[in-house]
Amino acid sequence: MKCVILCGGLGTRFSEETDLKPKPMVEIGGKPILQHLMECYSRFGFTKFILCGGYKVNIIKDYFLKLKYYSSDLNINFDDNNIKLISKKKLINWNVSIIDTGLKSQTANRIFKIKKFLKGDTNFFMTYGDGLSNVNIKKLLEFHLKSKKIGTMTIVRPIARFGHIKLKGNLITEFKEKDQISEGWINGGFFVLNKKIFNYINSKQDLIFEKKPLEQLSKDNELAAFKHESFWHPMDTLRDKRFLEKISNGDKSPWLVN
Repeated sequence: MKCVILCGGLGTRFSEETDLKPKPMVEIGGKPILQHLMECYSRFGFTKFILCGGYKVNIIKDYFLKLKYYSSDLNINFDDNNIKLISKKKLINWNVSIIDTGLKSQTANRIFKIKKFLKGDTNFFMTYGDGLSNVNIKKLLEFHLKSKKIGTMTIVRPIARFGHIKLKGNLITEFKEKDQISEGWINGGFFVLNKKIFNYINSKQDLIFEKKPLEQLSKDNELAAFKHESFWHPMDTLRDKRFLEKISNGDKSPWLVN
């Protein structure tokens, strides 16, 4: 089963790093967050990836070409051309297709542009290239198949940026620093999508996936929610990067430990 990762955005809120590289290529602990994310899937046995590039996509291609020296049986698909690269070191065994889905394409359009690479797949994973989680991918898939819905969205409770305060007049009656429990559920990425999702997106409309397609999917009662209450963290800002750097610990990083 293939995993589609959106890697083509401009990352304008993170210009300190993204002036030079795509946001998924910003490094955490010496390697791109994209590689960390792929390890989140591969530890559950899912090693076929379709990377939807756009902004500075050649940097992603160059990185995986260099990675061949550290991996075995790394199959890279630069659009329609298959290149199988083999080395003696057996550290990574991934099948990676890197597709240029356009510089200014919206998220739904990026997904539509890789439709032909999903032939024969009834379902596929989809996520964003700038967030990490220890979500159990196998349980997520089992939940999706059991729900029999077109889409399953992993939902999470983010840690609040600031302390949570309750007031009565001018008196603070409750304060909790960075409270996670009281925060509402949000889209945490880590989707499973049935091929019927392409009934909601097409080549004629350059849509934001999180707007009309997901809104219509929910109206049609075809969007299931997989609740994840363990580790999840985005990388939207330099502050996020520094936090992820701080807690990165190789194979024991929180996104690789349940």
